[in-house]
Amino acid sequence: MATDGIKRSSLAPPPRSLNVEKFVESRAAELEALHSVVADRLNNDFRSQRNKRRRTTGFDNRDANKRFRKRQKTGMVDKGNVVASEKDEKKVPRRIRRRVELKCNPEHGYSTSGDGTKRLRTHVWHAKRFTMTKLWGFYLPLGLQGRGRGSRALLKWFRHGAVVHDACYHSALQLEGPEDSLLSVLSMVLVPSPSAQSENISCSVLSGAVYGSAMLHHVGAPGSKSIAPVTYMWRPLQKKDIGTGAEHDNVESANSTQTNECCPSLRQLWVWIHASALNEGYDALKFACQKLMDETGILINCFSLEGQLAKLEVMGSKAFGLLQKILHPVTCKILKSSQLTKCSSLQDEDQIPSCAILSLAVDDPRNLPEPEVVSNRVLGDASENEITENTLVENQNMDLWDASNGFSSPVEESALCMEKHCQRLSFFCQSDSQSGTLNTSSDVQPGSCPILLLKNKNHKGMIGWAIMLPLSWVKAFWIPLVSNGAHAIGLREKHWIACEVELPYFPSEFPDTNAYSSFMETEATLSNEKAKLRPPSMRALRVPIPPPWVSIRLACEETHTQDVANGHSLTNPNNGSLSLNNHNISFEGFVSRTSHLLSDYLNEIHGNRLLLFPKLPDKKSFFELMVDEAKLRQNLNGVSLMNYERKLCFLRVLLHAYREGSFEEGAVVCAPHLSDISIWTSRSKSTEAGLQIPQSSVNSYFKEQSCGKWELQIPEDSATRESHRWPIGFVTTGFVQGSTKLKAEALCEAILLAHLREEQWNEMPMKERRKEIYVLVRNLRSTAYRLALATIILEQQEEDVEFM
Repeated sequence: MATDGIKRSSLAPPPRSLNVEKFVESRAAELEALHSVVADRLNNDFRSQRNKRRRTTGFDNRDANKRFRKRQKTGMVDKGNVVASEKDEKKVPRRIRRRVELKCNPEHGYSTSGDGTKRLRTHVWHAKRFTMTKLWGFYLPLGLQGRGRGSRALLKWFRHGAVVHDACYHSALQLEGPEDSLLSVLSMVLVPSPSAQSENISCSVLSGAVYGSAMLHHVGAPGSKSIAPVTYMWRPLQKKDIGTGAEHDNVESANSTQTNECCPSLRQLWVWIHASALNEGYDALKFACQKLMDETGILINCFSLEGQLAKLEVMGSKAFGLLQKILHPVTCKILKSSQLTKCSSLQDEDQIPSCAILSLAVDDPRNLPEPEVVSNRVLGDASENEITENTLVENQNMDLWDASNGFSSPVEESALCMEKHCQRLSFFCQSDSQSGTLNTSSDVQPGSCPILLLKNKNHKGMIGWAIMLPLSWVKAFWIPLVSNGAHAIGLREKHWIACEVELPYFPSEFPDTNAYSSFMETEATLSNEKAKLRPPSMRALRVPIPPPWVSIRLACEETHTQDVANGHSLTNPNNGSLSLNNHNISFEGFVSRTSHLLSDYLNEIHGNRLLLFPKLPDKKSFFELMVDEAKLRQNLNGVSLMNYERKLCFLRVLLHAYREGSFEEGAVVCAPHLSDISIWTSRSKSTEAGLQIPQSSVNSYFKEQSCGKWELQIPEDSATRESHRWPIGFVTTGFVQGSTKLKAEALCEAILLAHLREEQWNEMPMKERRKEIYVLVRNLRSTAYRLALATIILEQQEEDVEFM
């Protein structure tokens, strides 16, 4: 063995490199012998045999031959131009066309599908993760994939983290003109009007420091039809910068002087509106401007900024911390304006008031590569330095209010990726060594973006911000927001959050608008199509969508009849004979969203003595009124003078289940008897059976007519009539299953609520009287009534115009 080891170690190792030419020359005789043997066996035919070929069609041109023969049959004889004509007439595949279209980031407008439906700039990101739906002319994310659950996790994100929603389907309408004329236009169409607000709030809104919320109406009487809730904001007054460079200061002062000489009170106003009511709201504002111009001769410009501006909503307890991570205001290195220095601070959230507007110019929130200094590059070029300084000045002077002038687009993702790739290569010493410079793109310059940062009003734990920015910058902000911990949500999840913070959600809770009618019509169509996919035996009971609001009039007639029987002399020119003459009206009446509007309505119908308190009474005054019998009788003496020939007035209420129950959207809210309330409130009685209606009455409570409308059916037999309760409203937002606050939102008729409170306070002992009103709630597919406590929103706050 030792000898073998010695022999092996004495052998020469193989060469490190092999010269192929020398190897072939030394083995030429052997290679020629092998070639002759193979040639004899194959008969000098070195082509691959057909039975040994792989079964692929990559080499096959039979499809092309078929197209060629087809063209020959149709009369195309010129064979030389066949290939060229095929290339010209062949269309690019839809997959490639759509990919190129969605990758584009134009400065204005949306990409559209074949039927004209618009896509958000984040469409591709949402389509991979969300269930998409077609609403209001957009493809919108409805919610996360699944069966529509996950509310518990969502509310946990909202309480302990941050969520983000792409609200680019909101659009801005811009009005330009004299300040007094713009205020006159807003007074025509907004409720509450700016003139009805307090002096402090009005001055803050008019100066552009805070934004205002109101309900947009058609031009006409005070009770004209509602359109949508809107957010409006004024452009701040232009002031001369302090401490700026001499040259820039001269230009700025010259421009401001010229503007003041031409039109000293010219102002600019934005009205942000939902996509479902954009056209209707735009027409109403243009009509108001035209009407004012006909009366005074003053011209007011009104145009839409759709496709130019975008809106992102960030909500949650950590929303401000998330904004601090990605929003880096441009520092005042060249322009030392005091106003800009104040706006460039996002340090303390508590110091920023509610509804505040911050105008910022922020750096690109993406992780842009830092420019490197190159040794062989001439850095003292005066012209290049001047260009850089001018670019910085322009970026810092950008204002989102100048949207009509256009904005610079952000750096393209492809250029950004190439820049990062080249820097990685230079880090690993893999750059182009022959040129002596880095192989990076010199066109990639970090840009800045003008934004408006709006702080939402603190309402029942609602912590949220809105980012207004150019549409072309949405992608640049969306990915950093999600990458830094924000959870993206869709329309369904946003509705859950609105219910959690007790805010109305548009358009689901605005039945007095056309947007609600069209939205519910779409929901009814989808529900019917979904039901047809199931066999008849497995289909659920059909329920009216939307709820039959007209049926509330029947309850008012019944209340009127009972008051006549009790001997009250009511002011009614028709002697109490009210009927549903117009069955085509989906919603009869209006929704009172301000205390002032409710007070005017009560004065109009002589209902000042009703137990409705829109003047924000405190707990002490409420308690005194409930205990003092003399005051209570004094308030009730004037009820007999009330006019019942009136328009229905609805109030938004919060419903809390008394002991048990889960209220669904569309559930009917009914007026209880005093004996019904004692079933739940009495300790001696058991609530297991409760109050129920027969199973046959579930199908016939609301019955669909031949015209497609649903009507309330009054039972004829006495047994069914005993369990029948008259409707006073409907639930617009049901319980959110994952919420710890089990509450629902509903709209109920104001006078019927006042009658219920009067009845309950008169018959109950003083200790059992409550500020809330007892009502019964029944889901439309259920037989059981559940007792609930209704809290009127306008008795808790002066206005109810905030929305989501």
